[in-house]
Formats: sequence, structure tokens, C-alpha cells
Amino acid sequence: MNIPGSGLAKGLAVTLRTLTRRTQTVQYPDAQPELAPRTRGVIGLFEENCTVCMLCARECPDWCIYIDSHKETVPPAAPGGRERSRNVLDRFAIDFALCMYCGICIEVCPFDALFWSPEFEYAETDILDLTHERDRLREWMWTVPEPPALDPAAEEPKEVAAARKTAEKMAAAQAAQAAQAAQAAQEAQAEQETKEAKEDGA
Repeated sequence: MNIPGSGLAKGLAVTLRTLTRRTQTVQYPDAQPELAPRTRGVIGLFEENCTVCMLCARECPDWCIYIDSHKETVPPAAPGGRERSRNVLDRFAIDFALCMYCGICIEVCPFDALFWSPEFEYAETDILDLTHERDRLREWMWTVPEPPALDPAAEEPKEVAAARKTAEKMAAAQAAQAAQAAQAAQEAQAEQETKEAKEDGA
């Protein structure tokens, strides 16, 4: 059986509970929010790593990445070699009015040319200004945070493990060679002493 006014009492109880709790409101922009380490704010471009493979533009579901390039001929590195051609980046732009921040372009980049930056204050009054060219994308690179430290309980990366094993093998081989050389020197010294002793006895 419903008591008259019970709904109102429940609503007032919720209001009273809310009034006694600490507020979660951040007075932005006076107080900057504490962003998570993997915040997806804006995409930065490290163009030195870009090989113009076009993989990011092909995989982008929104087709918001625009890349222009041309080919240049590289002279042979050694006499008698052949000339090679390489792609040179002319334009790299991202239209953030279309971007849905899925991160596919960053994941598929094989040369680590794209990174997430936590910066998010790039609102514009004109939607056309949300197309960031490579110069502005390069500026976001300086705000990319350092990668998080590895978990101490995580497995050692395969590359590091392989390099460590190779170094250990080389160190063991060098130690074995040094031991053999020391043993050979001792044997030679012993033979020399035996020879001198025989000559003195004669």
C-alpha cells in the first residue's frame, strides 16, 4: 500500500543525500582536469618516421587523413650501384571535424609516426580550421607523454631477451678464449722452466 506523499519523501531524501556529498564539478578553465594517461585528445605527427605508405589513410573509416607526396631519385650509396627512388611527404593533414578518434591510424602505422596527445583545447569558430596540416600536427608531438613504465611482473620483450642472450654468448665466448690463452701461456711457461732446468742439470 502506497502512503500518500511517499514519492515526494523519497525524492527529497535523494536531494538531501546529494547535498551532503562532495561536489565533483571542476571549475574549467580555471582548474584543468586530471586526464587519464591514455587520453585521446589530438593526434600528433612525427614526420621523420613517415614513409608515405598511406596505410593510415587507407584504414581510416572516416577518410579524414589527406596525404600528398612525390618521388625523388636517390643517388647510389657506392660506386657502381643503382639509383633508388623514395617517397617524400608533401602534405599530411587530418580533418578533426570528421575524425571519430578511433585510433586505427595510430595502431596501423608501422613506423610509429602517429601518437596520441592528451591536449584537447583546439576548438575553432570555423569548421574549416579543424583541418590540421602537418606543421600543426608536429606541434602536438611535444605534448605527447612518455610511455608508461613496463610492469615489473611482465615478460621481458623478445627483442631485449634476444639481445641479452647474444651478449651473454659473446661474453662467454670471450671468457673461454681468455681462459684458453691463459692456459696456453701457463703451459708455455712450464715448458720453458722444464727446458731451463734440464739445461742447468746438463
